[in-house]
Amino acid sequence: MPSLLVINPNTSSAVSALLQSHVQQTIGKAAEVRTLTARFGAAYIASEASYAVAQHAVLDAWAVALSKAPRPDAVLIGCFGDPGLFALREGAGVPVGSLAQAAFAAGAAHGRFAVVTGGERWGPMLSRLAGALGHGHTLAGIHTVVPSGAELAADPQGARQLLAQACQDAAQRFDAQAVVLGGAGLAGIAADIEGALAVPLIDSVQAGAQWALQRLHQARDTVAGPDRFGVAWENLSWEMGALP
Repeated sequence: MPSLLVINPNTSSAVSALLQSHVQQTIGKAAEVRTLTARFGAAYIASEASYAVAQHAVLDAWAVALSKAPRPDAVLIGCFGDPGLFALREGAGVPVGSLAQAAFAAGAAHGRFAVVTGGERWGPMLSRLAGALGHGHTLAGIHTVVPSGAELAADPQGARQLLAQACQDAAQRFDAQAVVLGGAGLAGIAADIEGALAVPLIDSVQAGAQWALQRLHQARDTVAGPDRFGVAWENLSWEMGALP
């Protein structure tokens, strides 16, 4: 059976459990899903500094995964912001996807899309990421709410009311053809509030899982490339030191 590795770049086991549940539900019996939580870093990524540390944590989690099990057939980075995406793609040798990358593509399929997420500092960070992923012209705008994803997840009912209004506002303000609700901790909320919108509402975790399912089907007919980073690591974990 194919295998999918989901890497949670923050240290929250609750977010990991949410990712495991929602991704496995979408993947079904098509693959075995295993979620790893970052061994270090922030419980919630909400700044440039925590994002930078999360990029290291993603590579470390990949190294830990290889030290314990055979190389998976695909990897999904479970953070709306995609820390470590380009670095892991460089040497993993298997398809590597992420929540924002998948959700942006799903949104762009409808035309110009808006993004709603928690945490005010994510605005410029996601704008920069959209440009790097080739969605600079299809991203209509970003609307951040003050509570972080972790704070929203702690108050589900309040979060649904706040996010429903935020998504409506974003669609109207940016004249968007779709809205992306981004955040690993917000998995499942889009399905509860999508009826309040006149345009499609995309769940970033669902989009990431759908990306993984498609790539796992394609992997049956392809051969994985060599896993090679070509870096002589110093003073890092022994697992990273063992990476080729």
